[in-house]
Amino acid sequence: MEERMTSRNGSEDLASDPAGHAGVSEQALLNEILGTPIEYVDSEEFRRAGAERRIFDEAPTVRRADVAWYRPLMDPIGTTSRQPKRRDSIVLTAAEERVIFLQYNYARFRVRRVQDRVKSRRPGPRQRETLLLWYRIAQHLRHRIAEANLALVLAMSKRIRLGDMEFSDLISEGNMALMRSIDKFDVGRGFKFSTYACRAILKGFSRHGSKHLRYRQRFGATYDPEFERSNYPEERRREELLDSADEVKQFVLQNQADLTEVEREVIHHRFRIGPGEAAGLRHERPRTLAQVGKMIGLTKERVRQIQNKALGKLRLAVEESSLPSAERPAFRKGWRKSVG
Repeated sequence: MEERMTSRNGSEDLASDPAGHAGVSEQALLNEILGTPIEYVDSEEFRRAGAERRIFDEAPTVRRADVAWYRPLMDPIGTTSRQPKRRDSIVLTAAEERVIFLQYNYARFRVRRVQDRVKSRRPGPRQRETLLLWYRIAQHLRHRIAEANLALVLAMSKRIRLGDMEFSDLISEGNMALMRSIDKFDVGRGFKFSTYACRAILKGFSRHGSKHLRYRQRFGATYDPEFERSNYPEERRREELLDSADEVKQFVLQNQADLTEVEREVIHHRFRIGPGEAAGLRHERPRTLAQVGKMIGLTKERVRQIQNKALGKLRLAVEESSLPSAERPAFRKGWRKSVG
């Protein structure tokens, strides 16, 4: 009986595993099933003799919903062409809804009946097979019902003013409300599923809007990646380096370090500061030691020695400027000896 039932109601589709259990081992799936009692909407049909045959084998075939029209909404813009949707390819009839919801809840009923029998004991081979079979059938039917009613979420979203809410978040909340509605809908009351689901989807949108409003009230500023990490230390260091460079530049221009003419010329050509800059003349780029040596008639090594001596004078002059006035004469007398 189970083999005929699964072949008629889409066991070939179960291989694609719409419930998302393709990468889960049977033991892990079994532990998950046994760990949570399965809820279902009860019906008198389930306990009558021959219930499985009437609900599955003798029931009319339910059409598979065509959701090709919906997929372009999830794809990047421009990658696919939007296909027109037909009403008869989306919404199930009342008779089809009765069939598929009875099948869905009967599958959950069979899982729950085995759960109640097993309880804390380890299930036997037959019970394991029954649990896995009916659980997968239930998840497959749940997926088919959701596919047939995807348009309800989009239709209800048009009644909502988005404001600053993300459309994708709204659709996600609506899909979650749709899945909860499938689990709780009682087809035996004679109503269409859309009547029940639309109210649940709108209520889900309302909850999402309330949560979003509370979040915005608590966190008024919007997220900006530019403010994620402060670059204040780098900016502060850059300002200090520029200030130090300007201070040294003034020491050179005003010759507060008692540089000789040769030393000033070397500093001017090597670092583009000196008498030439004071007059508004600048080279395109600093010159190398060899280039400066050719200009003033000295070797590269001699130019390097003059440069180091000039830089030493500038360093000592800057250190002297930071001392109190009373200590400067003694400091100057000492560094004059150190630089010769």
